[in-house]
Amino acid sequence: MSRFNGDKFGSRRFNGETSFTKQRTVRFYDERQRPIIPTTQVSRPGAPIGINPINYKGQPDNLPWHKRIFDPTSDFILGWNRVFLFCCICALFIDPLYFYVPTINYNVNGGVTSCVESDTRLSVALTCLRSLSDLLYVIHIIIKFRTAYIHPSSTLRVFGRGELVRDPKEISLRYLKSDFAIDVAAALPLPQIVIWLIIPAIKYSTSEHNNNIVALIVLLQYIPRLYLIFPLSYEIVKATGVVAKTAWMGAAYNLVLYLIASHVLGSLWYLLTVDRQTTCWKETCKDETGCNISYLDCSFSDKNEAYQNWTLSTQVFVNCNSSNTSIAFQFGMFQPALDNESPAKGFIVKYFYSFWWGLQNLSCYGQTLQVSTYIGETVYAIFLAVLGLVLFAHLIGNVQTYLQSITVRVEEWRLKQRDTEEWMKHRQLPSELRDRVRRFIQYKWLATRGVDEESILQSLPADLRRDIKRHLCLDLVRRVPLFAQMDDQLLNAICERLVSSLSTVGTYVVREGDPVTEMLFIIRGKLESSTTNGGRTGFFNSTILKPGDFCGEELLGWALVSKSTINLPSSTRTVKALVEVEAFALRAEDLRFVANQFRRLHSKKLQHTFRFYSHHWRTWATCFIQAAWRRYKRRKMAKDLSMRESLSFNSVRSEEEEEEEENVHSSRGKQNFQNLGVKIMAASRKVGELRKLQKPDEPDFSADGFE
Repeated sequence: MSRFNGDKFGSRRFNGETSFTKQRTVRFYDERQRPIIPTTQVSRPGAPIGINPINYKGQPDNLPWHKRIFDPTSDFILGWNRVFLFCCICALFIDPLYFYVPTINYNVNGGVTSCVESDTRLSVALTCLRSLSDLLYVIHIIIKFRTAYIHPSSTLRVFGRGELVRDPKEISLRYLKSDFAIDVAAALPLPQIVIWLIIPAIKYSTSEHNNNIVALIVLLQYIPRLYLIFPLSYEIVKATGVVAKTAWMGAAYNLVLYLIASHVLGSLWYLLTVDRQTTCWKETCKDETGCNISYLDCSFSDKNEAYQNWTLSTQVFVNCNSSNTSIAFQFGMFQPALDNESPAKGFIVKYFYSFWWGLQNLSCYGQTLQVSTYIGETVYAIFLAVLGLVLFAHLIGNVQTYLQSITVRVEEWRLKQRDTEEWMKHRQLPSELRDRVRRFIQYKWLATRGVDEESILQSLPADLRRDIKRHLCLDLVRRVPLFAQMDDQLLNAICERLVSSLSTVGTYVVREGDPVTEMLFIIRGKLESSTTNGGRTGFFNSTILKPGDFCGEELLGWALVSKSTINLPSSTRTVKALVEVEAFALRAEDLRFVANQFRRLHSKKLQHTFRFYSHHWRTWATCFIQAAWRRYKRRKMAKDLSMRESLSFNSVRSEEEEEEEENVHSSRGKQNFQNLGVKIMAASRKVGELRKLQKPDEPDFSADGFE
């Protein structure tokens, strides 16, 4: 590590010690207890000099990419493993295409003779593709030299992980002792070397020999390339749990592996078909006078008089004609390809024909094959049958598992519906209750798709669960006017404790007189809230609750009481769902905590907001206003009657009229007095009835409620 002082910061290194001042010394060590050398950086002239931050991997952030040691669980390594796995699958597809290089020309000398040759254009194209895949294998080797590993004997275990070894020398030594040889064997460009360097250097080589050498090299190198897929898939599974992110991708991955196996078997069958044809030609040529095996090679150029005489008299191609049933040579399972002259077709035609043959016989375990007594052909048929059985059981079984996982929720829901129907039938529930149960199950499925959200959230850490709840609920909670006055800290506490609640049409959320167990905040739908004021005759009040409203406010008053009892408060209203309703619910135990947080606001505005949006308070306020208005009307009526009486006594009338008016007034006064008494008694009775509607409990929003 560097010792630095003033302007010479970072210019010298002493014993892994870093001195900031004369009084303090700071040392940095990695996992192997070796000093870490920090680098220096000056942001601008005259700025204070400091150390570049050291990342959590124990290495400076400004190291060049070719000197970095990668964490095996990092996103880069995981992404590269996925990319390289795709490249390995492509390489497994490319290599068997070398088997299509040999072809048969059936139209030599006007169709009299035939010969074997190589497809040069296909060889060039395959060389380019193969070289590109080899380059990716080399890059993978370089990355593995720079990837840390977990020490096997590490005793520091945190959730299954141990100490990471980041020493380049130790990483290289471990890699050289383990997988380096296999990776190099898979990355060597052996087919290119054989085709373009070794074969041209051989003087007396034929097309048949050349094709056999290339096929042997491809088959030998195919083994390490196939092997690399398994540890690569294991690393991906160890890091993420699965190779594919979705069920469809997993099914496609296993299906592609199965198709590649069919592709390899079909390509090898094509190569063996060409080999079987040339074998027949050789055996017949050996028994024929004047026949030379080199005549069967299309590259043969010394076409002298002996060659011309042989082409006129040879019976090699007649005795090796697969369509001739009188010949003694048996072509076995290669008969269909030779009858169609598939080796003489274009690349696309013979490839798809061979691929179809491989897929067909791999799927039916080779049951349709008719083999000859040739030992190589029999061994190949046995290998195909065993491989088809294993791959079909494993890969196609995985495909079925992935596809079934897509509909597992639907199947669980269907089974739950069946069990519910059987239970309702066994208990002989009426049709009305059955319809309500079916509607609720259907609505819950549409809302949640069979996923238990609460169990998923409870399995997550508290901080992550809080962030998810905030993301899902915060915007909806802000729609509730009661919560609009709160700060983010209180809203987080509310969001963390909210649970979803679903109600179908006709469902009674709570009935009047029942204990209130939760407070509902409506998100979607409509509820009807009604009351009879404890069952009073002739009293009924009803209102509609819409999104943004709430019900169960009796529970809030109960929770805000400093010494609330265990018994829950009784509901003063009956709440019924008019349509499908989605809401958030705060249970009693959660509401007690949230109510304690309300006190921190110490706000009269919150108290007024609660009164304004509480339908219990609205009902009481309406009745209170009605009673005040009736008292006002009663007082006004009494005042008018008294004014009329005083005016009647002060009027000047004649004696005759006075006596007559006296009699009339006395009778009218008695009548008015009686009417006034009746009205006053009726008004008093109504006021008395209104007084029976008690004022709702006042929630204590003060800060001293719990003192």
